[in-house]
Amino acid sequence: MLTPLDIHNQEFKRSFRGYNEDEIDTFLDRVIKDYEQLYRDNVQLKEKANQMQDDIGRFKQMEATLHETLLIAQKTAEEVKTNAQKEAANIVQEAQLNAKKMMIEAAEKVHQQTLSYQDMQRQYDSFQTKMKTLLVTQLNLLDLTDQSSTAENVPLQEVGLHNNEIPLD
Repeated sequence: MLTPLDIHNQEFKRSFRGYNEDEIDTFLDRVIKDYEQLYRDNVQLKEKANQMQDDIGRFKQMEATLHETLLIAQKTAEEVKTNAQKEAANIVQEAQLNAKKMMIEAAEKVHQQTLSYQDMQRQYDSFQTKMKTLLVTQLNLLDLTDQSSTAENVPLQEVGLHNNEIPLD
């Protein structure tokens, strides 16, 4: 490729009937000036193209890194989701076990309370029977006392009592 210096140093042979040297020199000066500008523009464009290639390389690397990061983030999100589901399942299972345990304990307490109630009911029935017996006995004694006041000579042994005892059974 020609450089502006090559154009500037170019010499032409002179001939008897040649072109006007001043016109050629003026034209060559314009060509050199335009060529220098084009040459500088070309160098700048090459530098800019190289810079853009470097930028494209960096952007491609960034894209690859972002893609890898996205894949890692997706994988991590899936792992977090899976772990959360496992933990939720464990929590539900533990809650179900606790609920079953509480139900068993509650059923046992109900059973114990039922047994206690039944025992208290038996004690009450027994007490009620004893009280009725005592009251009947007391009423019989009162009847006997009323009869003895009418028949004062009836000994206590005839009514089944000894030494003025009152049965408490």
